[in-house]
Amino acid sequence: MASVSWKAQELTVGELAERSGVATSALRYYERHGLIVSRRTTGNQRRYSRDTLRRVAFIRASQRVGIALETIRGVLELLPENRTPTEEDWAMVSHCWQEDLNKRIKRLEELRDELSNCIGCGCLSLKQCALTNPEDVYGRRGAGPARLSS
Repeated sequence: MASVSWKAQELTVGELAERSGVATSALRYYERHGLIVSRRTTGNQRRYSRDTLRRVAFIRASQRVGIALETIRGVLELLPENRTPTEEDWAMVSHCWQEDLNKRIKRLEELRDELSNCIGCGCLSLKQCALTNPEDVYGRRGAGPARLSS
């Protein structure tokens, strides 16, 4: 693999993929869905500005904490002229997402704590279920693990 020159102002899709660690198919997907932009050469090849690397890193970091692409796109649309998120932008966004992340952490902790003896009334714990879910009261809430989805 050839390394990307730090002087390069524009990157091909292959160079962007190599440098960002994101597959070319994912980069094309991001572009189709308005997360990143490219210009086209006269030969119809994609060229990405170098700062797209930071934008892709922003997208990947957001995805790693479970933020949906639609939500990420909404945040990126708030930035003027498709500019790359700055450190201040990331601080603001991550603060906004903190409540959602805390809820996810809470759900994961509940799952961890209940997993050995109950799957949330789906129901895999027949011996204990008679004590914590007599007459299948959680079943009235609907299908699936009712205790873990609340």
